[in-house]
Amino acid sequence: MDKNSKIYIAGHSGMVGSAITRKLISEGYTNLVFTSFPAYDLTNQQTVADFFIKEKPEYVFLAAAKVGGILSNNRYRAQFIYDNLMIQNNIIHHSYLNGVKKLLFLGSSCVYPRSCPQPIKEEYLLTSELEYTNEPYAIAKIAGIRLCESYNIQYGTNFISVMPTNMYGPNDNYDLETSHVLPALIRKIHLGKCLENNNWSAIRYDLKKRSIEGINENSGEEEILQILAKYGLKITSAPIDQYPAANTSQPIPHTSYLVTITLWGSGSPYREFLYVDDMVEACIFLMCEVNFSDLISDNKTPVFRIKNTQINIGTGKDQTIAELAELIKEVVGFMGKLEWDSLKPDGTPRKLLDVTKINNLGWTEKINLEEGIAMVYKNYKK
Repeated sequence: MDKNSKIYIAGHSGMVGSAITRKLISEGYTNLVFTSFPAYDLTNQQTVADFFIKEKPEYVFLAAAKVGGILSNNRYRAQFIYDNLMIQNNIIHHSYLNGVKKLLFLGSSCVYPRSCPQPIKEEYLLTSELEYTNEPYAIAKIAGIRLCESYNIQYGTNFISVMPTNMYGPNDNYDLETSHVLPALIRKIHLGKCLENNNWSAIRYDLKKRSIEGINENSGEEEILQILAKYGLKITSAPIDQYPAANTSQPIPHTSYLVTITLWGSGSPYREFLYVDDMVEACIFLMCEVNFSDLISDNKTPVFRIKNTQINIGTGKDQTIAELAELIKEVVGFMGKLEWDSLKPDGTPRKLLDVTKINNLGWTEKINLEEGIAMVYKNYKK
């Protein structure tokens, strides 16, 4: 890509899209175009067609998607499969029709089977059943991978797909109903800290920025406590000396409250996390340096054997959700208790990506998890 190439970032207002936009601007790219909802509904084929005819982008980052955590994935199954299929089908097809030089499609590590060897290699795609709770979203993303490969094979396009692990960073979704696990934990544990410090001004400021089911900064304390209890946050009057001794490295707050946060599942599943800025570095690197032809293992490979050319992006390191929660607890400075509701679903037991392919292409991550969480929490408080 040249600095003056016309680049379309689909989904520029989301966490990944906004990070791509920031990075491109910082590196001197000056000709960026966007589609803002609701003026541009990317599930509408005519809207997308008109945009491509008018703007004629040369490069496309396809980061637009309907996303969410285990609760929203399972609850809004029809919306997740329909919206994602329509968005990616429209953008990929009209990129082909309008001669886009290169497209990068962002998928997800949830495209891989629920139970497969670890770490997960690209060739494990479609080798066994998917995790049921996010199956509609995963099927849509698998279709996007195959769509890019098929257009490349039939039409000679240069569309590549990346499968990132769980991402986090600035501009993440902190809605307690629809967020992914890491931002949900950050918000719950932050609110838990506010409760134990009896800091109602901070709680009301948080609800002013992000209401919970209609409960906002103007709601009464009892209403706020009820909605927080629904999401697992409860307070109990207790002497200070009942705080766990393991947390003595943290200053003990002057409060009479012990706060318990109950989290979904057993805490035993393993997850891998990637800071979004690292993900963006990988995407821009691939857009500038790697073509679809580079992803075919053998130039003599017959067309009917070209598949699984997607590229995993991750750290190659994981930890349990319980370990993640304890790390966030330490970063936030929360002194209370974390408990687990094992009657709630865990999701896929483990999703550690094999990142050999992208490492061999020349990219590795830079930001470790503890550093990334500290950066995110600082941003969240602002």
